[in-house]
Amino acid sequence: MNPSAPFTRSQISESSRTLLTSLFSHLRATQNSDGGWPFHAGGQSRAEPTCWALLALANSAESAQHIARGLEFLKAQQLPDGSWPAMNGMSSGGSVTSLAALTLAQFPAGAKNVLPALEWLSDDYPRDSSRWQKFLKSFNSAKHESHNDELRGWGWTPRTSSWVEPTSFALLAFASAAPSVLRPQLAQQISQRRALAIGLLYDRMCPGGGWNCGNPRVYGVDGESLILPTCWALLALRNEPDHPHRALSLAWLQKSLAKIASSGSFAVAQITIENYNLPIPAAPRHLTDFAVPSLAEQGTHVAAWAALALNPSRLWPPSFDESSGASRLSPA
Repeated sequence: MNPSAPFTRSQISESSRTLLTSLFSHLRATQNSDGGWPFHAGGQSRAEPTCWALLALANSAESAQHIARGLEFLKAQQLPDGSWPAMNGMSSGGSVTSLAALTLAQFPAGAKNVLPALEWLSDDYPRDSSRWQKFLKSFNSAKHESHNDELRGWGWTPRTSSWVEPTSFALLAFASAAPSVLRPQLAQQISQRRALAIGLLYDRMCPGGGWNCGNPRVYGVDGESLILPTCWALLALRNEPDHPHRALSLAWLQKSLAKIASSGSFAVAQITIENYNLPIPAAPRHLTDFAVPSLAEQGTHVAAWAALALNPSRLWPPSFDESSGASRLSPA
């Protein structure tokens, strides 16, 4: 295969299928006895790797029992307030709540757990949006930072600062819920939070397109865009109206693909570009160049991302419908 040629699934269908089958087997084999998945084989089950494993295995017929056990583990980890903790034993939830809600929304068996999570998310306002914090920041933000403090998203932990990735995942969680299951008051609250969060993402875009973890400019220096925050933001904005910032960031991601060295970042970038119904640009290497042990060494989440990227019929996020050449989502 010519590595300088544009990537198409038909060119590597057999190698993709072989790697995908091996990744499914790896994910099934590394599930813990409690039904959850660890970040690395033999470790403690955690909500985040469990979510990614479930999403990767979602439409694998051979994985039905593993999925059922994983869903039970994930549901059992939900706290009374509707959130999920980052790890067992913690008494307060965090940003993984968005990923858990998004994941459970894909499975009928998890539907009842989604609504309490969305309620928790809608009530979690970052501390940096308070009047006192805005007053304190007014003394130096004009000199050192460049963003709109009236906008707000979500932090990694409750009542902290807004960050790009937690904000993106909260938007994805809200998008995963069927509007018919939302109470009118919650639907209105979500609508308000979504508007602020979408505004925040566009406000935090780096010059030239793409996102980093936080602010696009600090101490007068432009921040550098990063692959994963850019991908999560683009996925969160997928069904929003056309916006020049989104187009610029998508162009940045396409241009950056050939320089990505990380298999995890490459997989998520491929997922994102396909989700926008675009072909994968030419790149010097592809996912099939990575072996399962190498992917697994980087963590369950990376192995799951690779499986999702290789699976044209993945449940989330939608990929191309290869029979028609179109995405299951209409282009924005």
